[in-house]
Amino acid sequence: MTNISQTTKQILRDKVNARKGLLVPGAFNALSARVIADLGFEALYITGAGVTNMYFGMPDQGFIGLNELADHTARIRDAVEIPLIVDADTGFGNALNVRHTIRTLERAGADAVQLEDQVSPKRCGHFSGKEVISCAEMVGKIHAAVDARSNDGMLIMARTDARSVHGFEDALERAARYSEAGADILFVEATETADEIRRLPQALDKPQLVNLVIGGKTPIFNADELGDLGYGIVLYANAALQGAVAGMQKALTVLRDNHRLDEDPNFVTPFAERQRLVNKPMFDLLEKKYAEK
Repeated sequence: MTNISQTTKQILRDKVNARKGLLVPGAFNALSARVIADLGFEALYITGAGVTNMYFGMPDQGFIGLNELADHTARIRDAVEIPLIVDADTGFGNALNVRHTIRTLERAGADAVQLEDQVSPKRCGHFSGKEVISCAEMVGKIHAAVDARSNDGMLIMARTDARSVHGFEDALERAARYSEAGADILFVEATETADEIRRLPQALDKPQLVNLVIGGKTPIFNADELGDLGYGIVLYANAALQGAVAGMQKALTVLRDNHRLDEDPNFVTPFAERQRLVNKPMFDLLEKKYAEK
């Protein structure tokens, strides 16, 4: 792995193990990743839901494939230097498929890979109608993931969706088994009460991620409070996506109604700011460097 990759893996591991509520937004493409890094966030999450929504215009119901996810990961890795957590859904198959998934995403630049215990095709953790595989099958997938990584610094995150299917206690039991199997980070998805959120950091031995879905099933907490509770990561997987959609709707409504849209920062990012975010000044300098003398 590259020096940057080694560094980002260690940075992420240290931040997660500190259990101080590392605030992590989700990215759905390279430009959203650039915005996240530019605003000073210390890590980002490549969201399967966000990529599916933005790339296909489809809901988060298992439509994205490994090649598409790896391509997005590689492009985002090229765009930013902060750690990348990659949402790999169910791992795209059985334990052998998980092995291939981990190796593929590690090569693409992932610093952590998240796997979940839903039946494939999965669906958003805050949708109804989820099903989960057996705990034993998921343990096998985690073993495969741990064995597959070529860099021991890469983190494996195990997510359980059992809270919505079998209840909170079953989700706790599964998360404990996944920890024993070697998962570095635990993620109980779609907790539904404040008490459940407060119990989790004391109930499990590994650092945990809490996913705050705007409009979803989980109560919204301040990230500082969640850090005080001992969470390793506070995830807003689709805040950027929802903000982007709201911005597009706002700007395009003005254009539709007025038949004109000026460079008004209330509606659009200024042209110069857009160029800065995509590193236009750097490419200008490179163009001069490589120009014929």
